[in-house]
Amino acid sequence: MTVSHAVEDYLKAIYELQIEHGKVSTNALADQLKVAPASVTGMLKKLAEDRPRLVNYERHHGVVLTPAGEKIALEVIRHHRLIELYLHQALGYPLDQVDAEAEKLEHVISEDFEDRIAKWLGNPEIDPHGDPIPSKDGKIAPSIGARLSQMEVGQKARVIRLRDDDPALLRYLAGLGVVLEATLTVVEKSPFGGPIHIRVGNTTHALGKQVTDQVFVDVE
Repeated sequence: MTVSHAVEDYLKAIYELQIEHGKVSTNALADQLKVAPASVTGMLKKLAEDRPRLVNYERHHGVVLTPAGEKIALEVIRHHRLIELYLHQALGYPLDQVDAEAEKLEHVISEDFEDRIAKWLGNPEIDPHGDPIPSKDGKIAPSIGARLSQMEVGQKARVIRLRDDDPALLRYLAGLGVVLEATLTVVEKSPFGGPIHIRVGNTTHALGKQVTDQVFVDVE
């Protein structure tokens, strides 16, 4: 089934929000795509009427993908994450730039090009931010890791995933040494929602919840 780039963007955004929140509201989707809620409503009605139907949508009750819509979303996500990894490993792009570049390319690469990238990369299972890459047949492993904000004082952990939707945050974390595979220890946790103090190497940093919610770790 051939769909427009705009439809692919909608399906991908619904999938990503659905994984975190279940049914996706019109406002949440509008925020994700940076478009007006009225535009989202119009597109969702269209997608719900297409054959095969790509979403199940009820006004005021949110939207979820159908199996047909999920298949397309996962194909686009596979393209996106393979491109991110290729840009990072083969071309030396820093992590804070690969997402924006992959957004431009994910809709236009051929299946042959996708296969060649995957083969060159060794058929990887995660992208450079630690997110799982869907398989060729549309299967995807669950995202893993506990949020850094959930760690307790004295716990040691390895960074296994970073949210990739804020380049400035990725640059900030990289400057602190909070990158994939980095080991860190929680040395202090302030009460009443205060910052978490972590040690990376020989340096201690105080990080607020806005930051620590975007870092996922494997606690040792």
